[in-house]
Amino acid sequence: MSAMGGFSDLQRSILRLIKQTGPRTLHEMAERLGVTVEAVRQQTLRLEREGWVQRQVQRRPTPKGGRPSYRYSLTPAGEELFPKDYDDLAVEIIDRVAGLFGPEGLHRVLTDMVETRVRWWEPRLRGMSLEERLAALTAIYQDGDPYMRLERDERGYYLVEQNCPFLNVALRRPVLCSVTVSTLTRLLGARVIREERFQRGDGRCVFRVAPDRPVDPTAFRWAPETDASESGAD
Repeated sequence: MSAMGGFSDLQRSILRLIKQTGPRTLHEMAERLGVTVEAVRQQTLRLEREGWVQRQVQRRPTPKGGRPSYRYSLTPAGEELFPKDYDDLAVEIIDRVAGLFGPEGLHRVLTDMVETRVRWWEPRLRGMSLEERLAALTAIYQDGDPYMRLERDERGYYLVEQNCPFLNVALRRPVLCSVTVSTLTRLLGARVIREERFQRGDGRCVFRVAPDRPVDPTAFRWAPETDASESGAD
């Protein structure tokens, strides 16, 4: 399992045992794995410090003394070490929406996604200049994606995204990217053109913001990316 490449053999065994059988005490894990309790304790405590497992009190100490007993379970980060099928599920949902409700139904969903993001972020940008909004938006994106940065040249401003958080889905259903383009258009009040994109093998997405092509945010809601980038946002 490639996600566990950085773990020791015993750490991998501990994680797999917890995943397969549920929360376990140190003694239970040692017995199942055929190693000493101390060996399991050392590796489990390290996994706990690194955020992969968490302890739960199984038995609290009594007034007469005794130590509490703990069982160890996977944290959400630990769960992510094991195979997940989020990408296929997301693609299936997109396809089912389009299949059941037609293109218009999918467009309504994408429009609502844009509206939600605008409601979240617009109050934080209100009253700012374009340059200030760009800097603030970059900071907002960097909260969840440290690989976003802002650049500028004589043609305008550029939001450069080196890491797409939903790349596997976007590669298969590029229409999803229209949410980002339309959201930026709404929040910045200017035409946004995605000049580089992962789908073309560029290894990143580059969104150029053209200050000389203003857009009325109250009149523009969402558009397919080709329309939003080239004509519909004018």
